[in-house]
Amino acid sequence: MFSMLISIFVPQQIHDRVSCLGLSALNNVFLKKNYMSAAAKVYKRVTTNALIEMKASGTKISMLTAYDYSMAKAVDAANIDVILVGDSASNVMSGHETTLPITVDQMIYHASAVVNAVKRALVVVDLPFGSYQSDPKEALRSSIRIMKEAGAHAVKIEGGAEIKDSMVRILKAGIPVMGHLGLTPQSIYKFGTYNVRAREEAEAEKLLEDAKLLEQLGCFALVLEKIPAALAKKVAKAVQIPVIGIGAGGDVDGQVLVLHDMLGLTTEFSPRFLRRYMHLYDQMTTAIKQYVKDVKSNDFPNKDEQY
Repeated sequence: MFSMLISIFVPQQIHDRVSCLGLSALNNVFLKKNYMSAAAKVYKRVTTNALIEMKASGTKISMLTAYDYSMAKAVDAANIDVILVGDSASNVMSGHETTLPITVDQMIYHASAVVNAVKRALVVVDLPFGSYQSDPKEALRSSIRIMKEAGAHAVKIEGGAEIKDSMVRILKAGIPVMGHLGLTPQSIYKFGTYNVRAREEAEAEKLLEDAKLLEQLGCFALVLEKIPAALAKKVAKAVQIPVIGIGAGGDVDGQVLVLHDMLGLTTEFSPRFLRRYMHLYDQMTTAIKQYVKDVKSNDFPNKDEQY
């Protein structure tokens, strides 16, 4: 049977080699070569291990934020890999200038709504400012609350060597941690600007070392925000864990955006890395204006819209 397959599908010069190599080699040389186009693995439920498998196979990881049940349900239905309940809720949901004001209680509120909606995606929740930086015990308490009360699958923490003790305490408790380096918005008053980070050699070297440290400590993935693409590529090659970028170029293992930004619900924020896939703010205001007009003119409700 296999000799027939060889005769039909394999050129003569390869036929001669395969006949000497045997059946095992045939499987490696012929079958593997001709069926490498098989579909990528489908995950019914995305886990931390699934993300590591995606990196190993070269499958890009998709990640978006969500903060409530209805939006999270739509995002999950679109087969997103990771949903981040980000402390950016402080900006887009509460209107604060920075991410600093949001509390652990508020993060739990948003995260529990998202978890209730999700069937497939991995749900990662930001530890908010002040809940982990100075006290490893407080970091663990905050993480346990988010995991228990919200049902989160993992937490995300900003920083490198300076928050090592908190990171270790959380990881030792068996809680999965995603790291975050580069532009770390919780440190905005330290940086004083939202400009690109790690342009200078010293800061770039520290970022690379921090990335290696986070992998060594046990983080399952890493977010790199607003750093030079060449540096992000270097980091992604230097570590085995997935590297997910936001404003970090295309040579990383995945991408993340704030949902409200990519849908065009926010209009004031327009960094270079943002691609808007809709202009939902304009579409919503147009629809609402039409509703107001219909109510004022007594066009709504009509006879078909009442009992």
